[in-house]
Amino acid sequence: MLKAVLSKKNILECDDYIACVSDLIEDENILRLREFSHHIGTTRYQHSLNVSYYNFLLCRFLNLDAKSAARAGLMHDLFFYDRRKHEKGVGESSHISEHPKIAFFNASEMFSINELEGDIIANHMWPATAHLPRHKEAFVITFVDKFCAVAEVASSVRLKLKRSKKHKG
Repeated sequence: MLKAVLSKKNILECDDYIACVSDLIEDENILRLREFSHHIGTTRYQHSLNVSYYNFLLCRFLNLDAKSAARAGLMHDLFFYDRRKHEKGVGESSHISEHPKIAFFNASEMFSINELEGDIIANHMWPATAHLPRHKEAFVITFVDKFCAVAEVASSVRLKLKRSKKHKG
């Protein structure tokens, strides 16, 4: 069962969502993200799934392009290194501002992405990045990404506290 943080629903049973991402969700490049820790207690794959799913729901609610939002959410952190150990290359600034460019490049090389998906991926860290997103969906992901990061960390901390109480009790 695949589920998003804070959700009890099985994502695989959300036919509208799966129809948007079916070619990506089991792709070997996307699945490789399971190898990388992202936020406390979360893999980059799970984080991307969380962002993709909530991005889809919110954009659908707002009558925006939910399909492109879901697809870009899965690819927004498409980089294959441990961000905590990443050494800056010549001319690179921080990981925060560089990884959207890397994810955009990887997504462009590995998949056929549209202009909207590219904008969402490349600008998902705004305002930490220099470029202002051009589409509403790209603004949505900036908030969804942060929401998911906070929810992932909070869920992990909550689970650790729960386990700690269980062992003490």
